[in-house]
Amino acid sequence: MVSKLDFSTLNLQDALDLAVLIEKEAEERYILFVDLLGHGYSGDAADFFAMMAKNEKRHGTELAARRRKLFGDAPSRVNADMIEEVEAPGMGKPRPFMSPRHALEVAMESEVKAYEFFDQALPGISDKEVRKLFEELREEEAEHKRLLNLEKTKYPDTMEPDVDPDAVDTPAL
Repeated sequence: MVSKLDFSTLNLQDALDLAVLIEKEAEERYILFVDLLGHGYSGDAADFFAMMAKNEKRHGTELAARRRKLFGDAPSRVNADMIEEVEAPGMGKPRPFMSPRHALEVAMESEVKAYEFFDQALPGISDKEVRKLFEELREEEAEHKRLLNLEKTKYPDTMEPDVDPDAVDTPAL
């Protein structure tokens, strides 16, 4: 998940910068998935990923505003090269004709992964402000998992490809 990062050296500014980068990476990945899948109909997997991108952007914007309020335009010591797929779903996750439920499960994996990241980082953090922020971020990821579980009731319980039978080009026999 994360490379090139020593949690024991993070200050609050670093931690907020890291959190903003994590949200930005997830937002960009979901946007890429929307582009890869294309929209077939309202409520399809691409729509689900578009919703996730919007949520990640909103959270990243909130964190960036918090960072600016506390630290202004101070230069960041962390960069995108220091993280990899903390909350962003893996590049190999989208599939042609993936069902909305499948997309939801991909998002759930990402929220679990982010929760585990913050949870596993906590023992290495000595700065009280950073620890408090990471605990807060971990709990937000738990809330995101809860919300995704509620969303499950809106989708058929299938991971099968989402293909309209009329869209399948079957040669005449």
